[in-house]
Amino acid sequence: MREKKKVRTRSWLQRLVYRWLRVTARLVAISLYRVRVFGRENWPSDGGALVCANHQGFFDPVLVGLCCERQLSFLAKQSLFRFPLKTFIKKLNAIPVNRAGTGLDGLKETLKRLREDDFVLIFPEGTRSQDGQIGRLRPGFIAVARHGRVPIVPIVFDGSFQAWPKWQLLPTAGVVHVKIGTPITPAEIASLSDDELLERLQTEMHTMFAEVQASRSFALNRIPADEQKAQLA
Repeated sequence: MREKKKVRTRSWLQRLVYRWLRVTARLVAISLYRVRVFGRENWPSDGGALVCANHQGFFDPVLVGLCCERQLSFLAKQSLFRFPLKTFIKKLNAIPVNRAGTGLDGLKETLKRLREDDFVLIFPEGTRSQDGQIGRLRPGFIAVARHGRVPIVPIVFDGSFQAWPKWQLLPTAGVVHVKIGTPITPAEIASLSDDELLERLQTEMHTMFAEVQASRSFALNRIPADEQKAQLA
């Protein structure tokens, strides 16, 4: 007899807070960052998924979350789970990761949420970009995808680096474009070696990144020069 899959449930308060934050983030994104999203139809309609995104700046987890109609979990440093952020970050489905240790607790919780049909966001580069480009992906996501038996959804964006890079204290306005790619299915994942899967995701993300760079560049060229200069200063 097939075991019934457990689906993650959330309190009405958590759902309300998450929904309110997503709506607020979308309003800010549209008004200050002219966010455009391509490929929304590629989000899986059911089941869990491992969402793999490039990492340009501080906005990135929120940026991915506002593009998705379903709730999103994401990995966060253990140090952030302290007062006053602890309650707030838990409401946003963060998964604590102890970078100084083995990280096994974070891995177990990630797999648990994937098996409960959650979307879990990770950044395969491992750190925020120094120049806005996509760096070499680390292979850690491969074991998670294989053990979780879920599709990998690639997502890339351009403009987050210009708006709030890792060394900048406060954000600035700008233009951000996002593209959600075609999922790599569990069957495809199983058919590829680790090296092949790593190269497949790397290639797809680079191709998508070139597309959003081009679309964002086109959008910037349509903005009046004085307004563009004010946004990107």
